[in-house]
Amino acid sequence: MLISKKVQEMQPSGIRAFFDLVLGMKDVISLGVGEPDFVTPWAIREAGISSLEQGLTSYTSNKGLYKLRLSVSRYLKNRFGVEYCPDEEILITVGVSEAMDLCLRTIINTNDKILIPSPCYVSYGPLTALAGGLPVYIDTQKDGFKLTPKNLEKHIDNKVKGIIFNYPCNPTGVSYSRKELSEINKILSKHKIICLSDEIYGDLTYDFEHVAFPSLTGAKERTVYFNGFSKSYAMTGWRVGYVCGPKDIIAGMTKIHQYTIMCVSITSQMAACEALHSGKKSVDEMKREYRRRREFIIDGLNDIGLTCHKPQGAFYAFPSIKKTGLNSLDFAQKLLQEEKVAVVPGTAFGDDFKDYIRISYASSMDNLKEALVRINNFISKRKR
Repeated sequence: MLISKKVQEMQPSGIRAFFDLVLGMKDVISLGVGEPDFVTPWAIREAGISSLEQGLTSYTSNKGLYKLRLSVSRYLKNRFGVEYCPDEEILITVGVSEAMDLCLRTIINTNDKILIPSPCYVSYGPLTALAGGLPVYIDTQKDGFKLTPKNLEKHIDNKVKGIIFNYPCNPTGVSYSRKELSEINKILSKHKIICLSDEIYGDLTYDFEHVAFPSLTGAKERTVYFNGFSKSYAMTGWRVGYVCGPKDIIAGMTKIHQYTIMCVSITSQMAACEALHSGKKSVDEMKREYRRRREFIIDGLNDIGLTCHKPQGAFYAFPSIKKTGLNSLDFAQKLLQEEKVAVVPGTAFGDDFKDYIRISYASSMDNLKEALVRINNFISKRKR
């Protein structure tokens, strides 16, 4: 057999499956892929262009440009009061996706369990399995899509090595207050569980200040913190992320990174330096627009009968479609065929979410308005 069993058993990304369907179709409003509709701010693009004009086209350190690691260190200290050594505790990666893969391969021994609150981002389970671990999903539906201390405690045994904790969450937009995070931190601390804290949407928290998990009392020594530039700086195509954590974990991740990637593109790293230097104003402007779109799309979905809680961050809505009588896959396929609106079935984020779809509101207001009209038409036809 040519293909390994692990790869054979792995399902293709449910997000990308619908993205591929949209390609080549005309007049489709795509609310599927979680990508900002903004262009990378000019100052950041200019920094990348300037680096090329200066002839900066070489490899960098495997860990990433020291200038960028130092900028990340200063950013985290200034914003959250968390100090990371740029030499030993920070690694620059090809987005958060590579960082998560590296971390799981670094910490997992065969059959270690990794807890994953669900619904969750599509890569967490497959990456855990590829690393030899066992993904254990924690269904959060009954608690408003939030991980509660009680639900967490119920899933812990002596085989649990870590938890992948993503907030604000993709696909629900749920986030957590300091008090809520502290309660979760107490349980993880008691059981000595490593927290893989994916905070890629941290800059896009709307109703309260984002709290970094390693800033919690006693959390830093067993937290691996993930962040990057794709979402908040509209830099998806630049592929730059970073990961911070205990030096032994970062050292292990760097070894794998050396053999698989070598280093992140120097052009992208130079642009990322500029993002941390001058990008805050642009981030704030994009955040204001996302908040405006959030209010519009959530009100609109509820008005047409698709019950949806208000997301506290990111740029996703996760409405219930149960009243339509369709499961999420049928709903998404028929909506695309009949009304040319692309959304992602809830089952892409876990088998238990057939009554939901994910809608990305990282799209223009004009697109969102027209999409709501088409979705309403689609639902109305099924009521006749």
